[in-house]
Amino acid sequence: MRPSRAEQRIEVGRVEPDPDLAGLVDYFWWVRWDTPEPHEQEVVPRPVVHVSAEVVGGEPRLLVHGVHPRMFRRRLAGSGHTVAAGFRPAGFRPFLGGDVAALQGREIPAADVLGVDDRAVAYDVLACERPEDGAALLAGWLRGLAPQDDPLVAELADLVERVEEDTSLVRAEQLAELAGVSLRTLQRRFHSHVGISPKWVVQRFRLLDVTAAAHGGADVDWADLAVRLGYADQSHLIRAFTRLVGHPPATYAREA
Repeated sequence: MRPSRAEQRIEVGRVEPDPDLAGLVDYFWWVRWDTPEPHEQEVVPRPVVHVSAEVVGGEPRLLVHGVHPRMFRRRLAGSGHTVAAGFRPAGFRPFLGGDVAALQGREIPAADVLGVDDRAVAYDVLACERPEDGAALLAGWLRGLAPQDDPLVAELADLVERVEEDTSLVRAEQLAELAGVSLRTLQRRFHSHVGISPKWVVQRFRLLDVTAAAHGGADVDWADLAVRLGYADQSHLIRAFTRLVGHPPATYAREA
């Protein structure tokens, strides 16, 4: 949220994964900050799992971040950095071997989730002077976990990524039709592999479209946008956006 304000306080970068991980990992990313005054960053979540190397209680750890069902905040103070892997939708399931929905809204040390010690690799990742080198170390650690083959991963990842790109997809029933399964079957697959419901995925991406329009800098016809994104009317769009962000979209646009 409010990316122009964040750019004044934090540095964000990313690098693509090697081909052998590209089916599961979308990208590796890092954040560096140096903020004399504490900075609180608001983030609208996407339907993906992240594994991040960060300092927890003075100790480097790898944390598994499940899908957050609602907007969350990160408080940054002093100086520091984080290096992480952002998985494709459903891409963490082959590492977890269980229902990804069990991680929803949680941040858990990787040792508790995957049963392997994460302290040494977290220390090495954060000790790298170049974040790209830290990302390479994290990639090597992920390879060592020997993720299981799962044909549903590619299918569900492609489906979620299509929702992100196609603004005409506004209902979970449309996704079930694209997948060629019943809505109930799709809901079960999203629960086990993506970690959140297909309805949530559709609604969140359409709200991200509203946020993108607010960042555009031009006047927005909110009533027309509501229709194009599948809302019954402008008031429904405003209520949904306000529940997520805390402000109506026009107010947020002025702030952004």
